Amino acid sequence: MKIAALADIHGNLPALEAVLAEVERERPDLIVVCGDVASGPMPAETIDVLRGLPGARFVRGNADRGLVEEFDGKEASPMPGPFAGWCAKQIDGEQRDFLASFEDTVTVDGVEGIGRVMFCHATPRNDTDVMTKETPTERVRMLMSGVNTDLVVCGHTHMQFDRMVDRLRIINAGSVGMTYGEPGAYWALLGPGVQMRRTEYDRDAAALRIRAKNSDDAEQFARENVLKAPGIEEAMDFMRKVESKQIEMAG
Repeated sequence: MKIAALADIHGNLPALEAVLAEVERERPDLIVVCGDVASGPMPAETIDVLRGLPGARFVRGNADRGLVEEFDGKEASPMPGPFAGWCAKQIDGEQRDFLASFEDTVTVDGVEGIGRVMFCHATPRNDTDVMTKETPTERVRMLMSGVNTDLVVCGHTHMQFDRMVDRLRIINAGSVGMTYGEPGAYWALLGPGVQMRRTEYDRDAAALRIRAKNSDDAEQFARENVLKAPGIEEAMDFMRKVESKQIEMAG
């Protein structure tokens, strides 16, 4: 079995379209989307494309949860995602229900050259834990406690990594639509083995489409997340602070 793993699309429809064109050429047996699909400049349009993917499976991310909560008028829980208030006004009830249908995790057996794979958003235990290439091994062991697979695929931090902890391989597929570091759309192809992928797309044309939404949030996204992207070190510094706070709060 061959699987395309996508994460953190964040309503960047042009980036998603570019990745899906490349995915189609690879002819995977399954597409798994690891959360945070719509919170960004083109939420409704992005949801509609994803709903049309035959047989795809979807994992709930913190921003998917936050968008549903905002749509429902509930108080936001941790990390509701970017532009949740604006995005909630762009989607309808059916699109809301699609987001609410996402799974906590997805596990697939028989991936060629790998075996059994679990897909999550942040970690298998929740959708907010920060885990990066720098996370100490002991903390990773705790975050992966009880996992019985050969590979875990996650997203959430928007930066690809590939590491081994004991006998468990863990990868971050990166972000399709809200990249850190070199601009592009990042994802992963599983089977045979693991391929970390980066897809180019026309970012100038993407920025024009996004700016056509005529909102301050969309303008900010085009300027800060499409035409350029935050640097890796800037992103890592932010993630270190968030992870440190999570460790402190956990006691």
